[in-house]
Amino acid sequence: MKFDIKKTVIAASMFMTLCAHAGSVTVNAGGTYKGLTFNGGDTISFSTDLLGAFDTGKVELSPFNGAVGDIQKDADGYYSQGAVMAPLGSVVMDDTTNRIVRGYSHGGSTQTAPALRSVSSGGYVTLSDLWIDRGAKVVHATLIGGNGVGTINDVIVWNVANIADDLPITGVGNYTTTFSGLTMTQPAFDSIKKSLGLLSLGTSAFAGITDYGTITSRLTVTATPSIPEPSTYALMGLGLVGLCLTARRR
Repeated sequence: MKFDIKKTVIAASMFMTLCAHAGSVTVNAGGTYKGLTFNGGDTISFSTDLLGAFDTGKVELSPFNGAVGDIQKDADGYYSQGAVMAPLGSVVMDDTTNRIVRGYSHGGSTQTAPALRSVSSGGYVTLSDLWIDRGAKVVHATLIGGNGVGTINDVIVWNVANIADDLPITGVGNYTTTFSGLTMTQPAFDSIKKSLGLLSLGTSAFAGITDYGTITSRLTVTATPSIPEPSTYALMGLGLVGLCLTARRR
């Protein structure tokens, strides 16, 4: 069998080039990916059941560290709306399929519980810097809790039942992906229970929640402004020099 060494080397080089371009690519908010710029954010809308548990414990909900809240109460002081939008931090792209593998946001929300008989001894918990693993269908976060809990990095807070409109990024436009049917993991529940100081009634109110809400990820993709090549700047420079010389002669 006869081998063409030159062709073999070329084929190997092409294979290595393809491998170098394949894989995962991290794109920061405002950064560039294949001539596109990404911006956006994640909005978590808390379910009616979760808002009801907040009402039971007189828990105050507030945005944290740059997030923006849409938090409303009715005339009787009960929650009618609870949503928090955290700006996009970055996304991890599959460089082959142009799909988002993971999405990271900055900021989050804080829940503060007062001391209330049989409900809570008082405390607080902050869930910040959420990131969604779309393949594993789980939501990670940094948990900061009172009552000695402290900071727990990268805890899985929710499992995701459904993901809708998880499409590849094909060009300029608006992309919205919805993550619904959020159920809390036991480690997260235990940490939040301690952080808020939940007692018997408070624990029952939170333990009865079967759906914590929905996360809506919105991504705005725009074309990245083109940057002139170095040769273009060189030609511009030569043109300016020529104009200066002409002016000097005159």
